[in-house]
Amino acid sequence: MTIQNYKLQNMRIDILTVAPELLESPLNHSIVKRARDKNVVEIHIHNIHDYGKGNYRQVDDYSFGGDSGMVLMIEPVFNMINDLKKERSYDEIIYMSPDGLLFSQSEANRLSTKANIIILCGHFKGIDHRIREHLITREISIGNYVLSGGELAAAVIVDSIVRIIPGAISDETSALSDSFQDGLLAPPVYTRPAEFNGWKVPDVLLSGNHKKIAEWQEEQAIARTKLLRPEMLND
Repeated sequence: MTIQNYKLQNMRIDILTVAPELLESPLNHSIVKRARDKNVVEIHIHNIHDYGKGNYRQVDDYSFGGDSGMVLMIEPVFNMINDLKKERSYDEIIYMSPDGLLFSQSEANRLSTKANIIILCGHFKGIDHRIREHLITREISIGNYVLSGGELAAAVIVDSIVRIIPGAISDETSALSDSFQDGLLAPPVYTRPAEFNGWKVPDVLLSGNHKKIAEWQEEQAIARTKLLRPEMLND
């Protein structure tokens, strides 16, 4: 079986999973959907079971050594990745793993500049380690905890990457002012009305003095980071 050759647009992300339905909703709404509609990014979800064997399209098996839990087998994953690589070159083949590199904004920025990415979602007890040794170029974690599978983590990664690709959002400067882009948390933001229930918007934001507003925003960003995430200032 070969995977259909899709026309490359701007960026392409191929997600390999045994549970594609878990990705349908988060990748078909909001900024990600609009980016797909505008051909800023192509996202293709592939069911690993399509490469399984037998009547049940088996893709998992017991692990050698007698440990409990099922393990994703090497053969269906290898064949799927191999077919994809026949169609194009990939900048990264990422495995979502709790013991991978802790995901950050700087990593999202780096990945957003790539042309073609594969994301492999683990499931069950994990994947045959030979996949990690010989096929994976980068392992990423979204936190020090374990999920039932890598699908939700992959959706987080994709959303974080896509929203900063040029053209994904109408105001590209908005993404550049997000938390973490400059190593700080974002300052507070307010909108109309200027007073509600006796709670007032800071006067400086109503002053029209852009220099003073920028100074206030920087002071607030530093203060909030120091209070809420002091380790970021140490970094």
